[in-house]
Amino acid sequence: MEGGFIIKMNSITIIVLALCMCATVAQDTKKYDNASNVNIEAILSNDRIVTNYIKCLLETGSCTKEGRDLRRLLPDAIQTDCSRCTADQKRNSRKVITFLRTRRPQDWKKLTDKYDPQGLFKKRSSLA
Repeated sequence: MEGGFIIKMNSITIIVLALCMCATVAQDTKKYDNASNVNIEAILSNDRIVTNYIKCLLETGSCTKEGRDLRRLLPDAIQTDCSRCTADQKRNSRKVITFLRTRRPQDWKKLTDKYDPQGLFKKRSSLA
């Protein structure tokens, strides 16, 4: 079960990264800006901010420019296993994954259903 949990965590790392990168601006080359200085705890402690980013990612609410950029980058990041993410971004992603899985499981399910509906990333990760 633990291995499955880790694989599932990896399959949605980029979704969580979107929440971590509130100030990130995507470039046309689809490179990620450095968002290592984001205060994850402050973001996660603000239910309004978390809810707004989730709604943006699910296309059920309005988005900031950063939210739209992140939503556009999400498929590429899933496809490349977040290869352009920094170590800090990946670490912050794990924090947000834990938060979503434990405190907002319904939102977690909606996000995974939308961005990895067939579990392709999960399958690819399990082969590695």
